[in-house]
Amino acid sequence: MNTQRARSALGRYGESLAARRLTEAGMTVLARNWRGGRTGEIDIVARDGDVLVVCEVKTRRAAAFQHPMAAVTHGKAQRLRGLAERWAQTHGGAPPGGIRIDLVGVQLPRRGAPVVEHVRGVA
Repeated sequence: MNTQRARSALGRYGESLAARRLTEAGMTVLARNWRGGRTGEIDIVARDGDVLVVCEVKTRRAAAFQHPMAAVTHGKAQRLRGLAERWAQTHGGAPPGGIRIDLVGVQLPRRGAPVVEHVRGVA
């Protein structure tokens, strides 16, 4: 398996774990891998009560150099905000509770269960 395909499979697995975590937390997943034109994609779009949640998912193997939570830079946060606004525009406007950007970090150890961390309002 080539590296790109392996990374893609790893990402999809992490997104599935993240979607399950959000659902268990009482959120409703509205979309996965929503493309907002050439500016990129939103990994998961969800609703948390009357709040629209744009969720970035970062999946890393436990031996990876960088913790998944360190992956959202200022530039990435700005891009996610723009994508969130585009989603709202194409789906009837922002909800009464506004828009929140969350991050779900998934770490996959060599042995044992994945570690899934959900941080609300990262940007």
